[in-house]
Amino acid sequence: MFQFKQFNVEQDKCAMKVGTDSVLLGAWCPIDNNPNSVLDIGAGTGILSLMLAQRTNAEQIDSVEIDEDAYEQCVSNYENSPWSDRLFCFHAELDEIVEDPEDEYDIIISNPPFYAEDFKTDNTQRDLARFQDAMPFEDLVEAADLLLSENGIFAVVIPFKEEERFLNLCAEVELYPVKATHVRGSHKTPIVRSLLAFKRYELSVLVADELVVEINRHEYTNDYINLTKDFYLKM
Repeated sequence: MFQFKQFNVEQDKCAMKVGTDSVLLGAWCPIDNNPNSVLDIGAGTGILSLMLAQRTNAEQIDSVEIDEDAYEQCVSNYENSPWSDRLFCFHAELDEIVEDPEDEYDIIISNPPFYAEDFKTDNTQRDLARFQDAMPFEDLVEAADLLLSENGIFAVVIPFKEEERFLNLCAEVELYPVKATHVRGSHKTPIVRSLLAFKRYELSVLVADELVVEINRHEYTNDYINLTKDFYLKM
């Protein structure tokens, strides 16, 4: 179990455990549009939905998860949280949600599978959670375009090396970046992740800022502490 300040996350049935990427995204995602509805694509443990339930007053927080074990664990984590009446998970493929859209969402958030290399492991469940062919970026962007409300925000965390391609995919459907943060593990390491938020209108100038996670091993920067302190028990 992973214990946060206001909720717990069971993760023994999930291929992808709670990690820095999801915690960063859940804490960083803009909520300045006062969202009433949220969609978490590829929920896993449900961590992103739980973080946004803590951060917002959104009445409808839906999520979609394809893996059966992860889906069951996600539902359990929702039921055991303080916000169980606002959280719901669909056991479905993204295509099923897109084919028959019933709602628009003020926030669409995703920590998508992003290993695109042509190799797999012996763990089918982990491959599904981590390889891009399980949910190609093209499908994710198409879903965001179809399901995002007029003033909605689409937020993702992806590998930095994939940023240009992802920006181009979003531009094709007229989703434009309004916030971007490049993440380094330490001051001495290269940029590894991009936190990106999109809206349906284009800013004249967007300047990406930078976030460094650690000064030394387990010694965190003030920026990282300030971003995550409402969630981590020891921050």
